Parts: sequence; C-alpha cells; structure tokens
Amino acid sequence: MPPDNAATVVPGADVSFPQDGPTSGTAIARTGTSTFNLSAIGTYQVMFQVSVTEAGQLVLTLNGTELAYTVVGRATGTSQIVGMALVQVTVINSLITVRNPAVNTTALTITPLAGGATPVSANLVITQIV
Repeated sequence: MPPDNAATVVPGADVSFPQDGPTSGTAIARTGTSTFNLSAIGTYQVMFQVSVTEAGQLVLTLNGTELAYTVVGRATGTSQIVGMALVQVTVINSLITVRNPAVNTTALTITPLAGGATPVSANLVITQIV
C-alpha cells in the first residue's frame, strides 16, 4: 500500500500490486505493477481485495476491456472491496488488471494503515483452473 503504490486510483486507472507473493509455474506473469500476463488459453479464478477509504467499485479488465460481470463494490464504510470471478481467456498472452471503473466519478483512496499501525496489503490471486 502507499508508499509502495499510488495513494489514489482515479476512474479508469488500474490498482497497483507492487510486491510479489508466492508463484507457481509460468502461465501467469507480472508485466508491470498493475498488469499480469495470462500466457495460456483457459479459465482463471481471480480473487482480490483492496482497502479503500470511501464507497467505490472495482472491476477486472481483460486486454483493456472492463468485464462488467466482475464489478464489485460497496455503498458505505471504510473496509476492503473484495472480488472473485472466473475469467475465460481465449487469446494467448492476455493481460488482466483490477481497475476503478472508467464510468465512476470518484477516485479511490488506498488505505495504508487500516485498523492499526501496521501497513495493510492489497491482494490479488490468479489461479489457472482449466
């Protein structure tokens, strides 16, 4: 979280996941702080959580296109926005991101210290299932 990634995510911008966790295999690879390459055709389970300060939404994108069926959000509160979806990839080397939907009017403030003095993380888990 900040200072590792941007403190705000404007509408149409992608959430950064600047640190790597455990990985297995080569079918899923980072191509930037917010973009991940899915090298094989198939179905992927994508799960994410991001702590934000205000009400808002997040959506998965595939090759730059927002996947409407993956929009998640909350109307009030100051907790995480959590999402989980299956994404069908039909083209090799497809790129996936988590985005503040372009149609939204509010930037999302990434919360660096949610609930205590220790920085919290945003998490993204991508698993190829077929």
